[in-house]
Formats: sequence, C-alpha cells, structure tokens
Amino acid sequence: MSRAQAQENRKRIVETASRLFREQGTHVSVADLMKAAGLTHGGFYKQFASKEALIDEAATHAFAEFTQRHTAALEQHTGQPDAAQQALIDAYLSVEHRDNPADGCPVAALAGDMARDPGNHEAHRVYAEGVSDFAERLATDDQDGITRLCTMLGALLLARATKGSPFSEEILTAARATLTATARSGT
Repeated sequence: MSRAQAQENRKRIVETASRLFREQGTHVSVADLMKAAGLTHGGFYKQFASKEALIDEAATHAFAEFTQRHTAALEQHTGQPDAAQQALIDAYLSVEHRDNPADGCPVAALAGDMARDPGNHEAHRVYAEGVSDFAERLATDDQDGITRLCTMLGALLLARATKGSPFSEEILTAARATLTATARSGT
C-alpha cells in the first residue's frame, strides 16, 4: 500500500468514526467502524495504536468540522451579528439537526460518552475546548454564551430523547422562542 493510500484510508477511518461516534456513541466496535469505512478490521491497527487514539482524532475532526460549518454560516451574515446568532439558533434547534446527529454538534453527541468515560484525557481536553469555544461564539454583548449553550444543548438532547412525540418539536420551539425573546429584551 502506498503512503498516499494509507493517508487516504486513515482520513476515511477518522471521518467515518467522527460520524458514527456522533450518531451511535464511542462504544461502536472497531469491526463495525471499519466495515462502515469499507476497510478490513485488520487494517485498523496499521493506522491507530488503539481505539482511544481514534476517539481522540475523531473528536478533533468533529469539532473542526463543526467550527468550519459554523464559521461559514456566520460569514453569510457579515456585519449582522443578531441575524447571524438567530440563524445559528434556528439551525441548531431544528428538526433537521435533531434528526441527524452524525452530521451535527459534537458537544451534544459526545456529552454522554465524555461523562461516562473520564479515562480518555486527550478526547476530554478536545471536548472541553470545543465546548468552551462554542460558548464563546454564542456570546453576545447582552447574553452569556454558556447560558445560551446550556439552553440549546439541553433542548436538543431532550428533543432527541423524545423524538417521535409532539413534545419533541415543542421543546425545540420553546427553546428558540426563549433565546430569541432573551436576545430582544437584552437580558
């Protein structure tokens, strides 16, 4: 196998892991992960020292991808910070985001795994930095980013947990309304 092919395989594994971990959690088996990537199970250990090493890279990739997507969305509203924040809130608290965790926010998707497995120090560092960065991007002149993040994250997690019931969409709607009203009132 050429060096270029090895790099392409590694990239494919990390991208696949990033999606699967956000969708199903980090408990996904190496065999299932490699099958999803279209590669053999034995090839995993040619690329990674351990599953924990892959979790580190996949978390880093997920946060980089999320930040890039968020930055691109904000650039659509250059010079309009209120419109940019509203667009972010609307996208985050949407049915589409609720229903597609594999492509969504790693803060929401990986929270349970990070809480349950404190042993992976690099992934926890990446996660904590990602949470902090996201909260900073959510801050406005009038609103604390941590509070906004907690509201958005809690609403998304509850909406995912109640998916299939009318209450799920009510949760998303209520959180959007609260964040919008808070932004308008400046509190």
